[in-house]
Amino acid sequence: MRRITRVVFAVTTAVGIAQIAYADDREVLQVNGTKRSYLVRAPEHSSENQLPMPLVIVLHGGGGNADNAERMTGFTEKARREGFIVAYPDGSGRLRKSLLTWNAGHCCGYAMTEKADDVAFVGALIDTLSRRYRIDHRRIYVTGMSNGGMMTHRLGIELSHRIAAIAPVVATVFGDERKPSQPVAALIINGMLDENVPYAGGAPGGRGRNAWDGLAAKPALDQGAFWAQTNGCQATPAQEENSARILWRYRCPTGREVELLVVKDNGHAWPGGEPGSRRGDKPSTSLDATDLIWDFFKSHSQAQ
Repeated sequence: MRRITRVVFAVTTAVGIAQIAYADDREVLQVNGTKRSYLVRAPEHSSENQLPMPLVIVLHGGGGNADNAERMTGFTEKARREGFIVAYPDGSGRLRKSLLTWNAGHCCGYAMTEKADDVAFVGALIDTLSRRYRIDHRRIYVTGMSNGGMMTHRLGIELSHRIAAIAPVVATVFGDERKPSQPVAALIINGMLDENVPYAGGAPGGRGRNAWDGLAAKPALDQGAFWAQTNGCQATPAQEENSARILWRYRCPTGREVELLVVKDNGHAWPGGEPGSRRGDKPSTSLDATDLIWDFFKSHSQAQ
């Protein structure tokens, strides 16, 4: 995988976006007067003659950054093998590339308190990458961990007209989410040993507990129920269990599938990936979240 050559150009749109140079392999968008950075990885063979490719957007956890998300998930290697584009946006914070967060409504930290417009940022990122690459606009997907998973829910809701499927990992909903304008397929992954975002719901734990606004997390199944109702699925899911995980599948219209997976030996980590930090929980090795998420994503596209 080669690093993407940076291209410097200016664009004027309704949200005031401009692309400018950056000191490293990050690129920068200016969205409504605020500089926002990201990494993008594309297959080496991508060109104007290439068939349209899917786009996967991967959101880091609270306190992380784009490099952290790339290392933790392994989505760059997956993109190279499978032939899709992957983008890793940075959240916002007082420092340039560390301790970054997303404004998921009730979490987290700087982005929440400063009311960062992360929805506009991701929308602008999709627009920018669409100008550079041949992206299949029916196959745009978002995944993320923890605070990034919460933001994944928010993007699924507010950009439901652009996103085909989402996959929040060790995240939650809060109970006051509004209904999206159209269905979005969802694969939801939580850890049974997670103390930061308890799968049974309740107050957050861990080092990031004070980054929330005080509203407790809903139980993991509430995430599935929210998207099942949105997608016109039956209210009661079928349950499958083995020694490693519990899987709930909702009976949904074709293309609107909702699945919820709780990994029994996983804490606040990306199953099958790298730890988020040296002090972070050890990821489960019983399954690979990146493989599961891509398999789910590639079977879903937006209806025309």
